[in-house]
Amino acid sequence: MSGVTEPAGAGARPRRKGLTRRQRRRVSRGVQYVVFVAAVIAFAFAADWGRLQDQFAQVDIARQMFPDVITLALRNTVLYTLSGFVVGLVLGMVLALMRLSSVAPYRWVAGIYIEIFRGLPALLIFVFIGVAVPLAFPGTEIIGGTYGKVAIALGLVGAAYMAETFRAGIQAVPKGQMEAARSLGFSPARAMISIVVPQAFRIILPPLTNELVLLFKDSSLVLLLGVTLEERELSKFGRDLASQTANSTPILVAGLCYLLVTIPLGFVVRRLESKAGEAVK
Repeated sequence: MSGVTEPAGAGARPRRKGLTRRQRRRVSRGVQYVVFVAAVIAFAFAADWGRLQDQFAQVDIARQMFPDVITLALRNTVLYTLSGFVVGLVLGMVLALMRLSSVAPYRWVAGIYIEIFRGLPALLIFVFIGVAVPLAFPGTEIIGGTYGKVAIALGLVGAAYMAETFRAGIQAVPKGQMEAARSLGFSPARAMISIVVPQAFRIILPPLTNELVLLFKDSSLVLLLGVTLEERELSKFGRDLASQTANSTPILVAGLCYLLVTIPLGFVVRRLESKAGEAVK
């Protein structure tokens, strides 16, 4: 009948009752947490902690490693790393400037070097320094002995990566900085060294610190050069004691000593990156 009116909203579609997008995200996150906790609990109950403790956590064996693991092994590891980092830093800067040079042969040499040493494993570089160089040049002694060999090997590897880092940092400096320096009478070389490079250093400081962490771990390859007892680094020190004791506790202790250095360095890298991000904003 025309006089009968339908109740308001009678023809409208009923709304779907379901979770909102935010609620679905919360449920998904909760499920992931539950799965993670369940996996950790399952691993904890499945592992044979007694056997792991016998093989990796013998307190008596670990106690025998001190203080030599710090005063000898860790000290040598730090010295190897720093010497290689300094060589790589200097060589990397030179290669970066050659890569950016207007002289074509400089660019070719730098490009070939970077491609070769970034592509070769660090292990092969250590073998080349320890075996190929003495065979090619009999009677030749590298200054510094083992420390000098490690510095060169790590420096050759690190320079290839640092060069690209330097190049990216230099190119990130606004071109107006160079133009302003030239307008003040600076020569191109002086403007690059005095104006551009210092600004590039501030930009590339986080990735350079990260490269230091990588070299710290690569220093374990020093064993390929043949070291004396007084020249052992952390990995060699831990492996030797593990062989003597027929137990893996020394390897675990050596690994923890690596973390004593790499974790603080990683924290420094994150802080530098956050400060660099704030400076950009």
